[in-house]
Amino acid sequence: MLLAFDVGNTNIVLGVFEEGKMVTNWRLETDNNKSADEYGMIVGQLFRYEGLKPEDVKDVIISTVVPSVLYTLQHLSQKYFNKKAIVIGPGIKTGLVVKYDNPKQVGSDRIVNAVAAHAKYGGSLIIIDFGTATTFCAVSEKAEYIGGTIAPGLKISSEALFEKTAKLPKVELEDPGHVICRNTINSMQSGLVYGHMGVVDYIVGKMKKELMEYSQSDKEPKVIATGGLATLIDSGIDCIDHVDKMLTLEGLEIIYEKNRKSKKSEPKISAEKEEEDYGGECC
Repeated sequence: MLLAFDVGNTNIVLGVFEEGKMVTNWRLETDNNKSADEYGMIVGQLFRYEGLKPEDVKDVIISTVVPSVLYTLQHLSQKYFNKKAIVIGPGIKTGLVVKYDNPKQVGSDRIVNAVAAHAKYGGSLIIIDFGTATTFCAVSEKAEYIGGTIAPGLKISSEALFEKTAKLPKVELEDPGHVICRNTINSMQSGLVYGHMGVVDYIVGKMKKELMEYSQSDKEPKVIATGGLATLIDSGIDCIDHVDKMLTLEGLEIIYEKNRKSKKSEPKISAEKEEEDYGGECC
């Protein structure tokens, strides 16, 4: 079995794969203060609940945009699974050519999403990840990671309204059903949810045009959305073609298959390979 960790600023999503198929997945809160033993106990309980055996885990792979949690999970992997984790970063084979000015600045989650989307859907793509930040990534049909856009996520925007105003309350992120609202809660929900839909619709429209110009193609890119709030935003706009909640975990499994044979050797980065190597500290 393969145990995959996708560590975001808000949540850690775990998945267990057997023979390339996802067996189960869980979502935990990202907590910088938790130790490897605390996370180890939680993961152990989850395994027992699903009837899984830690000794059946053959490898562990980690993608994280929270550097402070990386050491914790590496220690967890070594202590509780007796495995040296594969970490998404410089030297990892992805099959992508990264066209970012500095490939090492691209968040590992964005690369993992791009790998999975290209493998599953093919062609030119726009991948939207609705996480703590909302990220938009453009990938050509030739598997080139071209770049993208980063916007504040829905939760960040909601927290900012609550923290930076004297009277506005915290609200649930729900579709209020209308934009002319007669109470404060619905008014905030309307601004947050519909405002984010507008941001997504506008950025996707401009990104499609730029990607088609880059590819010199008349064929519109497919738009793939992932992340916890993808379904909410997709419900009110037409620009998203597929919502794929498990995209990042599946990308980790795909990258694992590309790298498992060379796991025991230390990765080396050469100047010739700079466009294919990356490591990131993004969103």
